Amino acid sequence: MIQLRELISSSAQTSPAETFSLKAIIDTALCVGAGGSSGSQADKPILKTAEGRLVIPASQLKGRLRHECEKLTRALGWPTCEPPTAQTMCPQVGLGDSTFQLEHYNLGTTFADDREQHHCWICQMFGNPAMPSHIQFSDLICTESAKNIPDVLRPGVTINRRRRTAEEQKLYFLETSPANAQLAFIGSITLEPGLPDFARVLLITGLKHIHALGGGKSTGLGWLHWDTPLFEEANIDPLVWQKLDRNNATKHTTQDVQSSTTDGGAA
Repeated sequence: MIQLRELISSSAQTSPAETFSLKAIIDTALCVGAGGSSGSQADKPILKTAEGRLVIPASQLKGRLRHECEKLTRALGWPTCEPPTAQTMCPQVGLGDSTFQLEHYNLGTTFADDREQHHCWICQMFGNPAMPSHIQFSDLICTESAKNIPDVLRPGVTINRRRRTAEEQKLYFLETSPANAQLAFIGSITLEPGLPDFARVLLITGLKHIHALGGGKSTGLGWLHWDTPLFEEANIDPLVWQKLDRNNATKHTTQDVQSSTTDGGAA
């Protein structure tokens, strides 16, 4: 039986979550499609809130940021699983791939048959089918009132890649925000207890690598820049990057084992 008193006491013992604000300035027109929406002449309407404000969904920001963080951990030499297929993600990938069976990836969790689970750094941050995410994202909501943003329709045509020509009777219209309006979008990221100490570094670097959101990026839509302190970079320990470098982490682990062995032999 679950006791409410035990849940309250256990939650009080954990450290509080930290929430940081995000502000994105859209430098070009934005196109975040709303599938199944009606009430617009566009074939692909733009996503809006119930109040009519433009919005960039949290799921899109989380997906892009996870992808950028994956590239960083791979570049630093750490094995990283391949979402979104469950069979190629942690902890399943650790059963058949010995490169994922690292001490840093073992969080003490097991399967139903007592086999150990291993979760890469990215899964420890963003979650996987067996582990909830420790980072929560909010939607990025436009600060400008809906009545001040006119509807903009941008025509397009389907291209036949084989013939390299425009398809006949394939004209369509995209609904976008006004171009060069410098619209501001406000949101937040919440870091829950249990995150690795280097999570902030990866998040900051990953955000700096996101230069566009939404559809039509190759045609100049959705390009942006971040107007936010990004978790106060000055408060980040410079030694965190050394911990993230797998060569340094492996070297320090080997040195610790050797020193403990020497101390034990001397004793």
